[in-house]
Amino acid sequence: MTNCLPSPLHALAGSHPGRQAQKSGKIDLVYSPVIDVKEYPEDVDVCLIEGAVCNEDNLESVRKIRARTKVLVSFGDCAVTANVPAIRNQLGLRNGESVLQRAYVEGAQALAGLPKEAGIIPALLERVMPVHEVVFVDCFLPGCPPPVENIKTLMTQLLDGASPALHGAQLKFG
Repeated sequence: MTNCLPSPLHALAGSHPGRQAQKSGKIDLVYSPVIDVKEYPEDVDVCLIEGAVCNEDNLESVRKIRARTKVLVSFGDCAVTANVPAIRNQLGLRNGESVLQRAYVEGAQALAGLPKEAGIIPALLERVMPVHEVVFVDCFLPGCPPPVENIKTLMTQLLDGASPALHGAQLKFG
C-alpha cells in the first residue's frame, strides 16, 4: 500500500508495548517490510494494514491479505481515509497517465521518461481508495501515525480475545 513507512514499526521498536508483547511470545511477526518474507502467509490471526490502495499491486495485496487474515485492522489515516495519497483523486478519474508524466518526465532531474519494461510501475487505479472500500475491515485505528497508547489498547484487547473497541479521543484522526 502507499504510505509513509515506518509508521507501524514504532510499535515494535524499543520498549513500546508491541515490542514487549513480541518479546514475551504473545506476538509472532510473520510479515512486514522489515522481515524477509516474500509471500503473505495463510491463516494470520491479526493484520495491521497501512496505506491507501493506489495501484493494481495494492489491490491484489489487500485482497490476498483479507482472504488470509481473521482480524484486519485498518491502521493509520492512509488506510482509514486514503489521506495524502488520495490528493491524486482531485485530478479527476483516470488521472494515472498525468501523474506518471509529472513524476517521471516533468519532475525528473535526469533520465526523464516513463520506464518501458512491463512490471516496473504497477498500473494505477482510477482513483486512490481507503482499505475498507476494497475489502471488509474489522477495526479502524486512525492517526498519522496512530498513538502508541491506542496501539497498546487495541493489541491488548485482541490478545485478550476481546472484540476491539476504541472510544472517544482514541478515534481522533491526524
